Amino acid sequence: MPDETTEPTPAPAVKKGYQTTEFWLSVAAMVVGALFAAEVFPLESAGDKVLGLAATVLTALGYTVSRTIAKR
Repeated sequence: MPDETTEPTPAPAVKKGYQTTEFWLSVAAMVVGALFAAEVFPLESAGDKVLGLAATVLTALGYTVSRTIAKR
């Protein structure tokens, strides 16, 4: 009976963060959120500024979690 040796399948290469679409979409969302927080766009209430800041923070957290999962 011949030895059946199977080589492990190599894991797909993980792109560097700045080379991914998710990175650039996250950057765009953070820039827009930061512009809202900095009052570059006209704001009707203080809630809009908080919403822009929250969007920026959540985008950054989402990107971090996504890259962590991709690198496993």
